[in-house]
Parts: sequence; C-alpha cells; structure tokens
Amino acid sequence: MRSVSNALAASAVSFITLSTAYAQEEKVLNIYNWSDYIAEDTIKNFEKETGIKVRYDLFDTNEILHAKLVAGKTGYDIVVPSANWANLQIQGGLLTKLDKSKLPNLANLDPIIQASLAKLDPNNEHVIDWLWGFTTIGINVQKVKAALGDLTMPANAWDLVFDPKYISKLKSCGVSVLDSPSEIIPPAMQYLGKNPFSKTAGEYQEAAALLKKIRPYISLFSSSGYINDLANGSICVALGWSGDINIARQRAIDAKNGNEIQALIPSTHAILFFDVMAIPADAPHPNNAYLWMNYIMRPEVHASLSNKVFYANPNLAATKFVKKDITENKTVYLSDADKKKMIAPEAVSSDIRRLITRIYTQFKTGM
Repeated sequence: MRSVSNALAASAVSFITLSTAYAQEEKVLNIYNWSDYIAEDTIKNFEKETGIKVRYDLFDTNEILHAKLVAGKTGYDIVVPSANWANLQIQGGLLTKLDKSKLPNLANLDPIIQASLAKLDPNNEHVIDWLWGFTTIGINVQKVKAALGDLTMPANAWDLVFDPKYISKLKSCGVSVLDSPSEIIPPAMQYLGKNPFSKTAGEYQEAAALLKKIRPYISLFSSSGYINDLANGSICVALGWSGDINIARQRAIDAKNGNEIQALIPSTHAILFFDVMAIPADAPHPNNAYLWMNYIMRPEVHASLSNKVFYANPNLAATKFVKKDITENKTVYLSDADKKKMIAPEAVSSDIRRLITRIYTQFKTGM
C-alpha cells in the first residue's frame, strides 16, 4: 500500500505542477468523443482538480469527426479519432505534434501498443491511445437459437450477418449493423478473403455484391442506439464494437430482463481499432488538452474507463486497477491466440474512401 500511495502522491504533485504552469490559459476544455466511452466521474474529477470547465460533445462515426476537422475551426481541444483516420489527419496537418515533455504519464503506456500505433503515427508524435477493441458480432443467445431453429450456429460468427442462409432467419428477431461505411466495408472484405483495407478499387465490387444480398434482412443501422436495443431484446444480432456489446450485456444483467448477450470472437479474423486522443492543430486551449491527456494516462483513471465501458486500455500501470471480471473477460482482454486473429487497421486513400462511401450508401438505401 505504501508504494501505491507514494506513486499516487507523485502523480498528484506532477499534475499540480503542470496545472500551475498552464494557469494563464482560459480554464475551458472542449472535447469531442464517441458515445458511451467514459466513466461517470472522469470529467467531474478533472474539473475538481484543475478548475477547468469541460464541454463534452459526442459523435458516432469517424466520418463525422473527419469532416469537422477538415472544415476547421471546430473549437475542440481534444478529439478521439480511430488511429487509421488519425493517420489521414496527420498527413493533412490537422493534428498537433505533441510536446512529450508535458506528458510524463506516457511512461505508463504499453510499448507493444505504442509500436502498433507508430505504424500509423510515426514515432508516436501526434496521438495517444484512449482505448482499443475490435469489430465483431454480438448476439442475444436465446433469441438467435430460437430464430435459427434446426439450423446450428455457424463456426464462423461472421456467417450470422454475411451468409443469407443465416441472416434471412435472424431477420425475425432483428439485425443491426454499424451506420458507417468504414466499419461495414472492411469486415465484408475480410469475410470474402480480401484485404479489409485493399488499395485495389476493383476488389470492392465483390463486397458491394455481398452487401446487396443481405440488405433485405437488416432491421437497423446504428452506431450507438444498438447497445440498448441489444440489451432490451429489440434486436438479436448486432455487427458492432466489442465493448459496446459487453455494455449491452451488463445492462441486460443489471435490468434482470433475461436477455443473455454475448460478444463473439470470429473463428477467422476480426478488425482491431485503436481510438486515440489528439489535439487539433487549431485547438484554442492546447495546454488544457495536455493536462487532460496526462490525467487520462494516470493508471487509476485509465482503469476506470475500462471498468465502465469494457474496452481494454493501453496503460500497463492501470491493469491492477481494472476489475478482475473485466481482465478475465476474453472479449475485452484478448488471449494471445485471439490476438493473432486480429487485423490491424490501415489508412486508405481518398479515392478508396469515396468508393467505400458510395458502396455503403447504395447498400443502405437498397439501390
């Protein structure tokens, strides 16, 4: 206990020192983050320690965030894009190069995660991982079994959504997919045995044909509301994010509504994502943004995020503060074998992004 107390005291002293150095900046911090992605007391504790007032806005797709950054003058001091989108934003000069001397808690981060991010952010100069997870399939166990009838569960979880044999039966209990081109096209490409981030335009036509086949059976396009819909039984299958599916699971447990929600790990591959903190190039309060980043990287703070939203964090020093049932949940903290099934995210060109958006729009509208 003494060593933990000393560590926390040192962290607090460092935090106070940094706060004093930035005292001249207006005590305001504007954050733009994903929904359902923070603990209840994260902002409150930061405001109490620093006297900085936080304005916290939400988005639910990378496309929305990227459009705002490209337009400029967002007023945001912290944004949380996925790392492959951050790569585009770095290339476009939209994100600030970090002054690491203002971020002593960087020492807490897992060098393996840092090395993965460095492939998209060379030398880890612009972004810091917030949390990470993977895109997958979530199910209401009983409702899926009932809808499939005599048809047994497939070995590959992706079949539930991408194989008409299965999804046609599941339409009766509700199928949801993420409402985002960059979240739907890569899994479809992977299912077809293609590079999910292919640089070859012609390969995407096979994904377009696949999506056209399953469109009649999709009930909902949602990147946030599907959590409650899965928890309360309004849908039985969701192509979504691992942590969101585990949030739905916990909400069903808390509600005691009898819905057993399960995040599946596909037997083939799934696509990783790293959502990262970054400071826009035109941020009005960059010094306050550094205080926020360093605060989040405090071990007990980073752990509190994982404890609330069921995504793994990149903070090695935080693991001892994460609840045991979460660190033992193999759909949150992946086993070594399952990590090998994960495909790291990649950035694609503007032409490919436009093609992906066009295919997705046709898919969603049923054209």
